[in-house]
Amino acid sequence: MTENRSRDNIFVTGFSGTGKTTTGKEVARLLGWRFVDTDDEIVVSAGKAIEDIFSQDGEPAFRKLESETLATVARNSRQVISTGGGIIMDETNRRVMESNGVVVLLEGRPETIFRRLEGQTAKESDGIATRPMLHADDALNRIRSLKEQRQFNYTLAHWTVHTDHLTPLEAASEVVRGWKLTSSRIPEHSRTNANGDLAAEVRTSSGDYPLWVGWGILDELGKRIKKTLDPPVAYIISDGGLYLQSHRAQVAMEAEGIPTHQFFIPPGEQSKTLENAQHIYTWLADHKAERGHLIVALGGGVVGDLAGYVAATYLRGMPFAQVPTSMLAMMDASIGGKTAVDLPQGKNLVGAFYQPKFVLSDVSILTTLPQRELTSGWAEALKHGLILDEGLLSTFENQSEEILALESEIATDVIRRSVAIKANIVSQDERETLGLRVLLNYGHTIGHGIEAATGYGSYLHGEAVSIGMMGSAYIGEALGMMSSEEVARQRAILKTYGLPLCAAGMDVEAVRNAMMSDKKVASGSIRWVLLDGIGNAVTRNDVPQELVQETLRRLSDCSC
Repeated sequence: MTENRSRDNIFVTGFSGTGKTTTGKEVARLLGWRFVDTDDEIVVSAGKAIEDIFSQDGEPAFRKLESETLATVARNSRQVISTGGGIIMDETNRRVMESNGVVVLLEGRPETIFRRLEGQTAKESDGIATRPMLHADDALNRIRSLKEQRQFNYTLAHWTVHTDHLTPLEAASEVVRGWKLTSSRIPEHSRTNANGDLAAEVRTSSGDYPLWVGWGILDELGKRIKKTLDPPVAYIISDGGLYLQSHRAQVAMEAEGIPTHQFFIPPGEQSKTLENAQHIYTWLADHKAERGHLIVALGGGVVGDLAGYVAATYLRGMPFAQVPTSMLAMMDASIGGKTAVDLPQGKNLVGAFYQPKFVLSDVSILTTLPQRELTSGWAEALKHGLILDEGLLSTFENQSEEILALESEIATDVIRRSVAIKANIVSQDERETLGLRVLLNYGHTIGHGIEAATGYGSYLHGEAVSIGMMGSAYIGEALGMMSSEEVARQRAILKTYGLPLCAAGMDVEAVRNAMMSDKKVASGSIRWVLLDGIGNAVTRNDVPQELVQETLRRLSDCSC
């Protein structure tokens, strides 16, 4: 199979009711390709309806037929292939699709899916009656449950289209756009590793890189560096509170024959300055650092941002790796190549997009964090659920005790799932040019304003983002985008994880002024990230200033 041919298929996947058949047919029409529905192919091959296969032969028999059919269909090219909702749960199926084309996920909210399925007749191929997995007394909750189980694998698709408010033609146009943008960047090797600690791979213009999330994997750092890069010398940049972890990393690297030097900065946002970057430049020059040497950022978001900025600028670019040690850094700051330092006028105003060679997150390190820092980190994970994955949010709600106790299996699982969500977004919108990556900034406009107005000393980043998310929810509710029940749900989950909901006594004018210096301001108008319901983030630039002012006042007097 040639490389070009492997890209001439589009596999449309997603939950039943997201529009795979109708959208797929429109995509095929737009491209002049053949449309194939794997369920239809299975019916022809088996000589009986899918519900009969389930009832007479059982689900395993159906899944076997499904895999065989997919493998057969994938041998051809210039096809739009609509797949069954559960097909992506099998690793072999994912590899077949990834090796033979672009995988596009059609996403929809459970309520949308239920409404669509409810309106279809029993004879329709995607109707509830022909979907035995949806047979339940409470179909909506069954949809939520099944979707939650599948969501992680769904995030491994190359492109995602939210179909809740799109016509089939609009959705098809988005699929075609995604195919054009991603088809030239699909590597020949598989991207998934369901059983290992590979959470995802980030696809960028400068190359792809793995995100490893596991329990106790810091001591494998040297082996992974040796296998991935094999640099002659490495430089660890860390902070003064991480001597033990930095020493472990140094030992692991030198055990593989990599001479390793260490540089420590004072902990805290105050260290993310051009002055400290200059200190590191001087240190690297004194050690005669070369372009082929490796910089390792070992620490929280401050270390990652600063070390990444140094790596991007010293000698016009040195390779670097991220070894995040905080919850916040693992799930957000270390992924996506954003590097920056702060100015007195605002946060992250000087920086560059510069991708790491890999990210290695050892979840066991989180057990050593102070409670407040650990709590702050949950904000970004909860944010991922709020903006894109209601199933992940439900997991945080239903298993909060185990997650808060950092039980190894569930803690590692939810962090992997959260990491995969960000990796998927970054891969689709590396430099925030398509309007997708900006969705990750939910709560950040107000949050960054609070941080800047208080001199980055009163609130940890996650705490400020939590307050910002509540402010955004109030704005969304006032605009009719969120129900009071959804706002209450967000408030409850943030409270469960010990995050603040308001900022008593904050200087409203100072926060507002700081918000106007934020990078998301264009032509004097803030680009707000709001929720059009839980799990569906959108952007708005028409939020009235009076509503913003009222929301800030509400947050400041803790009447929220």
